[in-house]
Amino acid sequence: MAKHTQSSQAEPKQTRETWLQSLASICTTLAVGLFVLTFIAQNFMIPSASMASTILVGDHVIGDNTSLAPPTRWAPLPYRPLKRGEPVVFHKPVQEPDGQYLVLVKRVIGLPGDRIHLEHGVVYINGIAQNEPYAANIAAANYDPYRDDFPAVAAGRDPNVTATWALEMPEHISNGDLIVPPDCYFMMGDNRANSLDSRYRGFVHRENLIGRPLFIYWSFVTPDSQVNKTSFGNQTEFALHTRAAFLRQDPLAANAQGDPVAVHSTGDTDRFTW
Repeated sequence: MAKHTQSSQAEPKQTRETWLQSLASICTTLAVGLFVLTFIAQNFMIPSASMASTILVGDHVIGDNTSLAPPTRWAPLPYRPLKRGEPVVFHKPVQEPDGQYLVLVKRVIGLPGDRIHLEHGVVYINGIAQNEPYAANIAAANYDPYRDDFPAVAAGRDPNVTATWALEMPEHISNGDLIVPPDCYFMMGDNRANSLDSRYRGFVHRENLIGRPLFIYWSFVTPDSQVNKTSFGNQTEFALHTRAAFLRQDPLAANAQGDPVAVHSTGDTDRFTW
């Protein structure tokens, strides 16, 4: 009886995957990943502290590339317009000396048609003071007339204001308010005392928008001094330290100078809410 059972229930032979099948699987995975990172989502690394403490220097963010794309008949994308108070990824309005446009992350403060002004750091939109728990408060010792009472002070008095915006800004001021023109947005960083945003660079045009940041998938706290180290050697050395910290996932990792810096967990999204 046992022999009959064993012969009738012969186990099927297991076949091993050939190298060609493995290569096809890897190529398919790479193709899907490339498609997603090109047309649906995009990776961004935060280089400055202008959005602290919502998004920190060294945060690696996945951004959505589809929700801000104009709707079309042939591609029903999940488009929706921007809302006040949400972060957005966009190309910097001002061109860099090398001809490139940096990618920035700021918060949407003013929509087309909004009337905006600040009083001692408090944002007023259409005459109503805004409750912004995500924005850093301005200390009395750190008060700046142009930045904190915008646009009451002439733009030409602040050296951080671009020449183009200093000439353009008076054209959009009426009764003490800055009026956002059509197809433009007024952006500000959450770190209001340390953010070169629309107060200094002007409006962000609709065509400059890239997408919405979705989540922080990894965070490596970059030393402030690293931002100014642009040589190939320094950048390569720091990149190696960053990748080593990612592989180790240690609570502390060393920066390019050997000093310990904190490494946040990959799933640290508590700071990234709106």
